[in-house]
Amino acid sequence: MESYFILGLILSAAIGLSLGLIGGGGSIITVPVLVYVLGVEAHQAVGMSLSVVGATSLIGAMFHYRRGTLDLKTGTFFGVSGILSAYFGSRLTHFLSPAVLLLSFAGLMLLIATLMLTRKQTGEGETNNKNKSALKAVFTGSGVGFLTGFLGVGGGFLIVPALMLFGGLSMRHAIGTSLMVISINCVAGLLGHLSYGGFDLHLTFLVTLLAAMGTLLGTVLSHRTSPTHLRKGFAVFVIIVAFFLITKNYTALF
Repeated sequence: MESYFILGLILSAAIGLSLGLIGGGGSIITVPVLVYVLGVEAHQAVGMSLSVVGATSLIGAMFHYRRGTLDLKTGTFFGVSGILSAYFGSRLTHFLSPAVLLLSFAGLMLLIATLMLTRKQTGEGETNNKNKSALKAVFTGSGVGFLTGFLGVGGGFLIVPALMLFGGLSMRHAIGTSLMVISINCVAGLLGHLSYGGFDLHLTFLVTLLAAMGTLLGTVLSHRTSPTHLRKGFAVFVIIVAFFLITKNYTALF
């Protein structure tokens, strides 16, 4: 049992590392780590995940802001538009089975990854203001916010490519801005979960602390890595997660 606890702490740092390095991904493994490694009840794990990912993302966003790789205006549009939908998503998760939604979600992830791998970039390290659209930001932010509350994930694997494809941001700016959006969505989603009961605050604090340390390291590494490699690596990661979701949930249809 002690070995599982130590493994859980190591994976907590990995959650933060992923968030800092590619602006997402860590939240996908937070719930499984809490449930299967640290022994947390599933519904409590969703609420704890929102706390951990939200706090960790906020720390990473502040670090990116200091480095000038966070677009406050675009991040605000995405984040604020997702607040209400994140809250309602968190309420629905206690009544609906997420299997079909997860499969649809996996299909969307495969589409996004394909676009990131094949779509010609105007400049890996530059922000393209022509692609910016407040309306696109509002619609995309609302959808991601709902998924954040419903599934207990930060949604960075959707936010980062959305910020690049629809927000006109470079990979590095998309990563920093994604962390800001994730933190906003997680707070809204957490409010919906708290009405169903609390969770282990001590364990939440410990996991958050380790994840925050991983985020700071990941943020530093993201500024020393080629934007092209970051984009392609992120797309491959999204594909892997999508196939994982498919293999875990396709049996629910039969």
